[in-house]
Amino acid sequence: MNPFERIARNRQTPSPTEAMQGRSIAYSRSVTRRLMELMDANAHGNVHGGVIMRMVDEAAAIVAIKHSHNPRVVTARVARFDFLAPAYIGNVVSVDCEMRYVGRTSMEVGVEVMAEDLVTGEVRHIASSYVIYVALDENRRPTPVPPLVPADDEEREIIERARIQRIQRQKIDEELRQSGELE
Repeated sequence: MNPFERIARNRQTPSPTEAMQGRSIAYSRSVTRRLMELMDANAHGNVHGGVIMRMVDEAAAIVAIKHSHNPRVVTARVARFDFLAPAYIGNVVSVDCEMRYVGRTSMEVGVEVMAEDLVTGEVRHIASSYVIYVALDENRRPTPVPPLVPADDEEREIIERARIQRIQRQKIDEELRQSGELE
């Protein structure tokens, strides 16, 4: 099978039964790692924030695709992105992602970004983010995704904290809409 046939086959929508089967946080958890090179640097010798942001979006999309069993997921919102410290050329940057909350068609992925100095072994937490994806059907319309089902008490707590944060964000968005600051 040529690569294009494989891509087309993978773009087929899963069966409704398979698509709605609940999945745990652990099911779709993912870690992506990459060595930072000169082409990733800004004029200060640090890794560009945009390089880190792209890595986060790509790594978090893997979690959304795996959870939904749907390759058609799009970034709907970066709910938060905090840079805590720089990454440097020669560091290995790791992007740890896990599903935190699932709505009807949307999925919130929590992300922690670490930088490791391979010579000293020092590992630093350099960024955190929450990225929200929406799954699309073959007509590019939002489509339902499987529920997030906690596998244990720890996962239950993560999901509950994310649910509360989502409610708080929705209240802030509504206040901004009413004040005219958010269209």
